[in-house]
Amino acid sequence: MTWSIPRITTGAERRLLEYMLDRNRAELINTVRVLSEHDARRRLVASLTTPIGLLKHAAVAERIWFHHVLGGIPESQCDGGTTPGDASFVVDDNETLAEVIAEFESASERSRAIAARFDLDDIKTHPRVGDVSLRFVYLLAIEDFARHAGHGDILGEQINHPVPPSIDGPER
Repeated sequence: MTWSIPRITTGAERRLLEYMLDRNRAELINTVRVLSEHDARRRLVASLTTPIGLLKHAAVAERIWFHHVLGGIPESQCDGGTTPGDASFVVDDNETLAEVIAEFESASERSRAIAARFDLDDIKTHPRVGDVSLRFVYLLAIEDFARHAGHGDILGEQINHPVPPSIDGPER
């Protein structure tokens, strides 16, 4: 696991929110960049979560919250999947890691352009959640991507440095 020191630590609220979101986007990508195609698809937990699936899920979140809810783009016209939940972690066998990274980067870039049109307190309505502001969407995405970057770090550690099973249980 790695930890990087934030470069921007002061300034206007929007600048800090945008920086932290971009930082978490980059950290999420960094968790898979060092993996092979095979390792990126390894499933080490009971859920559908895989390293590459975390990125696919994050791209779906970008499209739902920024493109559809904020930008008003119909889900059918978003550049990729918008189905939340377990389905958002599924990656087709023919998709490469580089393609999924590019998909997330493209979705993120489009999200930045959409968010730039709004003030932090502008309100849009999510079909299930209700009224949300851009500030809320930023905070939600920061939290979601940070959590998933942590998941990616742990999965990467399991892949790159597996711990042999111990007969006596975990060491203390």
